[in-house]
Amino acid sequence: MRLLHTSDWHLGRTLHGVNLHEAQSAVLERICELVEDPPDGIPVDAVLLAGDVYDRGVPPVESVQLFEWTLSRLSAVTTVVVTSGNHDSSIRLGYGAGLFRETIRMVTDLGQIDLPVQLEDSNGVQAAVYGIPYLDPDHARVALAGGGEPLPRSHQAVVGAACDRIRADLAERPGVRSVVLAHAFVAGAEPSDSERSIMVGGVDRVAGTVFHGLDYAALGHLHGTQAPDGAAGSVVRYSGSPLRYSFSEQDHRKVVLLVDLDATGPARVTPVEIVQPRAMATLRGRLDELLESADFAGAEDAWVRVTVTDRIRPDSLMDRLKSRFPYALQVFHEPEGAIDRGRAGTTVVSERDPRELGADFIAYVTKTEASGGEVDVFEAGFEAAVRAQHRAEAQEVA
Repeated sequence: MRLLHTSDWHLGRTLHGVNLHEAQSAVLERICELVEDPPDGIPVDAVLLAGDVYDRGVPPVESVQLFEWTLSRLSAVTTVVVTSGNHDSSIRLGYGAGLFRETIRMVTDLGQIDLPVQLEDSNGVQAAVYGIPYLDPDHARVALAGGGEPLPRSHQAVVGAACDRIRADLAERPGVRSVVLAHAFVAGAEPSDSERSIMVGGVDRVAGTVFHGLDYAALGHLHGTQAPDGAAGSVVRYSGSPLRYSFSEQDHRKVVLLVDLDATGPARVTPVEIVQPRAMATLRGRLDELLESADFAGAEDAWVRVTVTDRIRPDSLMDRLKSRFPYALQVFHEPEGAIDRGRAGTTVVSERDPRELGADFIAYVTKTEASGGEVDVFEAGFEAAVRAQHRAEAQEVA
């Protein structure tokens, strides 16, 4: 059985103010082509999209249309299984789940966790594909408690409980291979600057061992392709995002993962590169070097972040840089010999660790280092605001 694993499309996202719709269309076109015309001729039995289809709960119209266009193409030739992430509105993304034809399966409701999409390939290999949408611990700890005491307030507890339900269902399906889509931060994996924090109670990670007994865990949330440690016998992978969403990802090789499952044995994973519509580069030097040196010629058509090191800030800096690098997105001035105090604004504020953000804010306002108690209060307020936002989105839909 052949599966294609992808995640974190973030339709509607911008890059330092630049609309990425055209670039996103290009990478989704490439994914559609891989499914419609596989390079090795082996048909794809299902596409697994592990959350963060959209970048926000209320996406732009053009992003909704792009997702519809992509779903239409993929579902014409294979089954598509989609779960929601921490950026999506699960209610909006799941709209129509009961109406779509069999080849489009939206799994955004906690009640669907142990109701698999059942697949069978031309060789008779059977697989049960389970979807775990992003689990907000404050809600899921009650919903997954089965009427008893709420689960502990942690990602580990709620993702573990979801996997327990899946294993219980799987026990009734002997000889069937198991696949789970999950949107979570697994310990041992490396984040980038472009993922939004999901920290609750100071912890954002789950152990890879929660997936024990499952053949393949198709993960979403982190934007770099990687293989965190899982349980023995389980293959756990992040596909990463198909497009670069921050300069911390400029060296990422963006891929989708082809996953092959035989009747027995471990899943075999093959990355297939997704060529990026535009390169990314980080440049540093004096302005005259940047504008004249042949060493920087390869970055002229790239999205670039530039640090200018002239001792005095040059006039019309951005305009002059854009005369050679028209896709310059960030420009910094750091005079040679100056003390490096860190770059302001290189990470989007809403995507930073709330404790780090709170400590910086308190230090800025009070001119003294934040205490642990002050940061705790800030974090509690941050989490309360996020929960209020989620409730407001749900009420708006209702």
